[in-house]
Amino acid sequence: MALRTEARGLPGAMGTSRRERVVRMSVEQPLWQALTAFRLLTMVYALARYIWTYEEYARPLGGWIYLAVLTVWTLATSHKVTSASRCTYRFLAVDMTIALAGILLTPVFDDPARVAAGEATLPSIWTAGAVLGFAIKGGWRWAAAASTVLGLSNIIERGELSKGNVHSIVLLFVACTAVGYVVEVARASERTLARALQIEAATRERERLARDIHDSVLQVLAMVQRRGTEIGGEAAELGRMAGEQEVALRTLVSSGLVPAARQAPGAAPSEEEAGQVPETEHARVADGGAQSGGLCDLRALLAPYAGSRVSFAEPGAPVLLEAAAAAELAAAAGAALDNVRKHAGEGAQAWILLEDEPDAVIVTVRDDGPGIPEGRLADAEREGRLGVALSIRGRLRDLGGSAELLSVPGQGTEVELRIPKGNRGSEGER
Repeated sequence: MALRTEARGLPGAMGTSRRERVVRMSVEQPLWQALTAFRLLTMVYALARYIWTYEEYARPLGGWIYLAVLTVWTLATSHKVTSASRCTYRFLAVDMTIALAGILLTPVFDDPARVAAGEATLPSIWTAGAVLGFAIKGGWRWAAAASTVLGLSNIIERGELSKGNVHSIVLLFVACTAVGYVVEVARASERTLARALQIEAATRERERLARDIHDSVLQVLAMVQRRGTEIGGEAAELGRMAGEQEVALRTLVSSGLVPAARQAPGAAPSEEEAGQVPETEHARVADGGAQSGGLCDLRALLAPYAGSRVSFAEPGAPVLLEAAAAAELAAAAGAALDNVRKHAGEGAQAWILLEDEPDAVIVTVRDDGPGIPEGRLADAEREGRLGVALSIRGRLRDLGGSAELLSVPGQGTEVELRIPKGNRGSEGER
């Protein structure tokens, strides 16, 4: 079922707010209505045709009895084909049985010469309704199976595979299978539309909350932080805590991702809360991701690194990678932040940017520190200090990705981590 959202204004703290009303709708429903009409019209056609030609039948009484059953069944079960929930596979099986019975009884009641000449069966085109029911209910695979069974019964009824038989069977097979395929595409489109509308509604609500919080809570926290820093002493500590809470709240309203270190209210401030996740934490994140298996949202692994001196910007939609690859990429970003803290100083500001491109995922870590002097990395490798070589480039190399480092003395350092999508890491490559 697709979803449609309608916005209505309601009084609120800022004048008006928006409320989303969800309405259930479906492009599939008209197909059920058309099937209901098709069954009734083809029943009338089969009955009228028999009334017109019953004298030519060898045993017309048998034909009257069958068409009476067909008429009662069609009228009594009209409500069954008005929706997917009412039209069960058990009902469709009985419907198909009645159609097959009419086809196979035609040689018994009709004149053999008429059957050999290719005259229509007792139910005539009413049988197509049974196949269409399978197509709308189950998709093209059910339609193909039902039309194949119906085609075989027509061959048995005629006793041979005639040119007219082949034409009718192929036409029924192609038409009903096409209807089933269209139904499957429509259902997939409805699910996509429903998800998009849900995301749109959530985004609008998040934006409304962000505006309200920005005009109230965030401004108060920023003022407390500023005044506390100016006053000094215990007030400075209070200001620092207010600043931490401001960062956490901004992260929440902007992305919905709450850093793990901030999920325990009342906990004492630590290195993690200041956006300085130690190397042991990097290892824990990597191990947890590798053990979880399946797909992982990379945003959730990078969010804990955000803090008062580390800003995190990410797409609004999940960035899904295999868990092991996501954990390694997050750990490499954490190693880059370790270098910022060690070499750029405790007061350096860092930024993390997550980008989800069609063929790759890119994480960029940038700082405003003094930069890396030319030749410094080569000297570090010769001295056995392999943080960049192993913790960053080594991880990305094992994932089939790359790590590019750009540093200008006096203008900070930028590390770009890139891995291709569909990556399974080093284990998947072996």
